[in-house]
This record gives sequence, structure tokens and C-alpha cells, in this order.
Amino acid sequence: MGHATGAALRERFLGGMSHAAATVNVVTTDGRAGRGGVTVSAMSSVSADTPRPTLLICIHQQSPVARQIIDNGVFCVNILKDDQAYISDAFAGRFRDQLADKFDCCDWAPMRSGAPRVRDPLVGFDCHVISSDRVGTHHVFFGEVDDIFIAEGGSPLIYARRAYGAATRIETPATVAAGQEAEGRVLRVGCFHTFGPVLLPDIIRRMARAEEPARIALIEGDQRRVQEAVMAGEADLALLYDAGLPEGIEAMELARLEPYVLLAQDHPLAELPEITPRDLAKHPMILLGATQGGDYFTSILEEAGVRPHVAYRSSSFEMVRGLVGQGLGYAILSTRPAATMSYDGHLLVTRPLRAAARPNRVMLATRRGVVPGPQAARFIRYCRDYFHLDE
Repeated sequence: MGHATGAALRERFLGGMSHAAATVNVVTTDGRAGRGGVTVSAMSSVSADTPRPTLLICIHQQSPVARQIIDNGVFCVNILKDDQAYISDAFAGRFRDQLADKFDCCDWAPMRSGAPRVRDPLVGFDCHVISSDRVGTHHVFFGEVDDIFIAEGGSPLIYARRAYGAATRIETPATVAAGQEAEGRVLRVGCFHTFGPVLLPDIIRRMARAEEPARIALIEGDQRRVQEAVMAGEADLALLYDAGLPEGIEAMELARLEPYVLLAQDHPLAELPEITPRDLAKHPMILLGATQGGDYFTSILEEAGVRPHVAYRSSSFEMVRGLVGQGLGYAILSTRPAATMSYDGHLLVTRPLRAAARPNRVMLATRRGVVPGPQAARFIRYCRDYFHLDE
């Protein structure tokens, strides 16, 4: 395969860099050239060991803010919190029709240099320019940090794969071990986010009433997240589905969940005692998840020769129930919560699905070759008791 060149190389570079997660920053300046600001993701530490710490930012040559920074000689890097995406959008020009002045999107406080700081960013770095250079289409500014604002709490707004995101802490075996030394031994239990809330509370309650109750930390997420937690040693054990389990995981079947159809109480199909895939063919579907569940639920219909019409999809179990409750479609699910009402107060009904569909198997997973500790062994016994596996 030959090397990409020219425009093709540029596109591959942009595509590759889109996977590099970065904080979202609004860079502002003020002075003789006026006040200005722009959203950037290209911000990086250079050194903490110069006479003053230094960082760099990159701003496109066509942005008037680049010239303002050159003339003003100062700038402030505002690292945004994960609930401040609207500030990023304002300074990226997305609200130019709604905002006469993009600085009207939030409150400001001046830094020592006079550069505006978002009143409550995650971090604010007040800098003066020590050098700048033009590389391709961008100005690269090196700034010496004169003052720093750090919020007491909050998480950074992240940009990756051309979309906003939020940072989630992932405990490694090393950090978990360090925390355990300080807090005492904690049993770390992973669980699939849809059926975990239905199964785990009762199991934990039984353990909590025992003579030696366990201290349990929950790690919740989709199939991939929970699998990775087990493989990395972040979770001692986990409850998840049997789909696609890697060889490094050892799993024991706890239960089989048969798929069913969830409907609004006044849905036309609610009059039927049971439902076939053919009955669903002309109705919109609310699909749970872009993960294991989604492929499973649509495959039930496809294997029966019915092409599902997916109107909405969500990874949130309660969002799916809410959309169904509003009469926007049906859902095929496996987990059966006790509640017959959606979060927003709409009555729901369930009907058996008459189809040749394999059940979803709930598994208790551990990392292969790792002998469960005393608390994990106790948890396994309580799981077996809860699912009546010893009867």
C-alpha cells in the first residue's frame, strides 16, 4: 500500500486527530486591540520548569483573535466544565444569529492581564505572549503563565470524534489497591446498566443484613465497559450478558431473560394476549442501546423476516420506557422492572413475544485464573441463592 500524499494525507490526518480527545477551551484577550475570544482545542502544556510555567495555543490565521492576541500581548485560556458547552458553541460562532455579542453568553471576571475569564471555568490560565510563530494556516502562541484560577469542583468538557463528551474516571488496579489500603477492603462489583438496578439491590440487601456485611463499590456501564472492568482487575466480578465474552473471562449462568414487548396502555397491540414479529411490522420501534442489546432485539425481528422500523434509539432503559409510554412506538426488552409506569407517569403494559428467539443469559463473570477472595465468594453464594441455583 503506497503512502498517502497531498489532500488524501490531509484528510487521513484530520480523521486520525479527531480521535485525540482534548479539553475544550475558550481563549480570550483584551487590550489596545480590543476584546476577543475564540474556542480552541489545540492547547497544551509546554513546561512547568521555566521561570514561569509555559503553555501553547493554536489559532487559525483567519480568526481576528489571532491578531488581537499579537497586538494585546496577553490571553486567558478558559478550560470549560462539562456543563458549559454553550459557551464553547457561542465562541465557535454557532449562536451568531442569537447573540449580538458572544461575550453575553456568560458572566466574566478580569484576570491580572485584563484578559476576560469565564467567571466559573474549570481552570483559567492568565498568560502573556513570549513568542509566536505561523505554521501553515495557524498561529502558534507560547504564553508564560502569570496567574491561575482553579475551580473547587467540576469535570472538563472533552472534544473527540467531532463531538462533545465528559470525562469518566476509570480505576486501574494500582489506584484501586491504593484506595483499598486507605479505606479497607471493598468488593468491586460490575453490572450491566439495564438489569443491574433490578437485580443487584436485593442481593446487596441480603449481604448487608448478614453478620459481616460487605462494603461494595458498583461499576456500572454497558457490556464493553463492564467486560473491560473485569479484564483490567477493576472489578472483582460482574453481572453481564453472555454476548461476546472474551476468553479471559470465566462466566457462570445465573438466569435467562425472555424477550417481551413493551407497549403504552392505549397502544393498538395492547389488546392482543401475545404478539408476533408480524404484528410489529407496521409499527415504529423504540430500540434500547447501540450496544449488545440493540443487535439482539432487532435480530429477533429480522430472523422472523420482519424489517424493524426504528423510530428512536437510546442507551437509557428509562428513556426507552418513557418514549413507549408517550405512544411513540413499541420496545422489545428483556429486563422486567416491577414498575408499570414510566418516569413521566404513563402506564405501560407487557405482552409475551411469540418468536423463536434465544433468551438473554445473565452471567456472573470473573477474570479467568483469578481465585475469588472471601468477599467475592460470599457474593457468589448470595447470587446463587437469589437465583435459586442450589435448589
